[in-house]
Amino acid sequence: MKTDIEIAQSAEMLPISEVAKQLSISEDDLELYGRYKAKLSDALLKKTAANPDGKLILVTAVNPTPAGEGKTTTSIGLGQAFGQLGKKAALALREPSLGPCFGIKGGAAGGGMAQVVPMEDLNLHFTGDFHAITAANNLLAALLDNHMHQGNALGIDPRQIVFKRCLDMNDRALRNLVVGLGGKADGIVREDHFVITVASEVMAILCLAEDMQDLKRRLAKIIVAYTFDGTPVTADDLHAAGAMAALLKDAIKPNLIQTLEHTPAIVHGGPFANIAHGCNSVRATKAALKLADFVITEAGFGADLGAEKFFDIKCRKAGLHPDCVVLVATIRALKYNGGVPKAMLSDENLPALAQGIVNLEKHIENLKQYRVPIVVTLNAFATDTKAETDFVAAFCQERGCSFALSKVWEQGGKGGIALAERVLEALAGQESHFQPLYPDTLGLKEKIETIATKIYGADGVTYSPSAEKSLTKMTELGMGDFPVCIAKTQYSLSDDPAKTGRPSGFTVHVREAYASAGAGFVVVILGAMMTMPGLPKAPAAHAIDVDENDRIIGLF
Repeated sequence: MKTDIEIAQSAEMLPISEVAKQLSISEDDLELYGRYKAKLSDALLKKTAANPDGKLILVTAVNPTPAGEGKTTTSIGLGQAFGQLGKKAALALREPSLGPCFGIKGGAAGGGMAQVVPMEDLNLHFTGDFHAITAANNLLAALLDNHMHQGNALGIDPRQIVFKRCLDMNDRALRNLVVGLGGKADGIVREDHFVITVASEVMAILCLAEDMQDLKRRLAKIIVAYTFDGTPVTADDLHAAGAMAALLKDAIKPNLIQTLEHTPAIVHGGPFANIAHGCNSVRATKAALKLADFVITEAGFGADLGAEKFFDIKCRKAGLHPDCVVLVATIRALKYNGGVPKAMLSDENLPALAQGIVNLEKHIENLKQYRVPIVVTLNAFATDTKAETDFVAAFCQERGCSFALSKVWEQGGKGGIALAERVLEALAGQESHFQPLYPDTLGLKEKIETIATKIYGADGVTYSPSAEKSLTKMTELGMGDFPVCIAKTQYSLSDDPAKTGRPSGFTVHVREAYASAGAGFVVVILGAMMTMPGLPKAPAAHAIDVDENDRIIGLF
């Protein structure tokens, strides 16, 4: 059986200018990066702004397990299925981070016969967007330290520096470090930290900005530190926003590539959903809505993370109105939630499936709170039995959800036609009455507690003294109406990765809270969640190489 990269490398891609024609985009509106990648020009986004919006379809999933769920694969396969049905469709996806590519999770190009290509380009440097974000972030960090070295005219308290450097790589040694060691010319000695680029505020800002002017306004609002008297110091105070914007001038433009079946895919931005807001850029989604009749987007990890943030942060901030949500599960993942070891997931086990399906049940209940039509799909595996599939189908239908089996990994768009038909039926027969989970006027702690109780199923929330103090200060600074972006483990509805299924009788603990004032939300960190991942004992990087024909191998 071919690997994902072998399938992708054997694909016959169309020139990207031909793919663009499906969305009525002329070559003059493309900024080409070779034959198969392009950025959409600002002129195109402006002249299509008056077009009517297409239908917005979110793809989300149950909590991830070692068995795999295939949310991105399903998203891509669904887009290809719309193409098979003759619909004018586009994908709006995130770019992969180098951290997981060389770590353990993998890339974000889909799999099997449902992939976006060129796959190796996308999973590696692509069009350089992440490098630009890293550079802009670290320019601000350098300007901050330089300001302090040059006399600290703003009176910055070195113990209250909150802005962190970033790198798009898993590197646990950079989580906590000391900078400025050496002589007087080497800067101020202080503790410093790194986050992975996809968790940086600059990434969030790029993904939420409407245009260059909005980007600059948001960059200027980044809080980098506090003075000795507690006054916030911003990027604007350091005169950094203009130079940062210059580094991001091209990165803010959405990227266009194609699927294996030549469906247009607008891929842009890549915040993680466990430690950031987990959605592709607002510009990419809005561009797709103006260019296509049906837009399929996805949000990272389970619906308790990516979908919640898509609805409560991205849709709220960008004025988006989703029309349908597709919830992805697998028989294997549900049995894993029922206590079956990974090595035994191929065996039929209806009792374990019945025990583990409560995870799917909770996600259905959560999504219903947003008042958007729901279609549940099973990403099919060869080991699934008819009895198991029938059990899940009946379970979903009893809860008022449409159901479809998806075979896109094996069959591409053809294997997603049943799912596409269910989605079209939902769009035609059920009206979306989307509303966020909580109003802006709710206090920060009340927003956290609303998500914890209504989405995670927690009994309540506890706070560290420092988190309590930070939330109070942010409220005093006028950020009380911000949405909250909760960072927690993706493996459980709780903040404990070991609690699979549908845990109950637990509380979640807020360890830390800080403002992403430019992004316009407050970050809340639960439990032991880290914003700079580490590599596993056997990283995926060990298998990646370049062969004698200059072809990348071992990349999934």
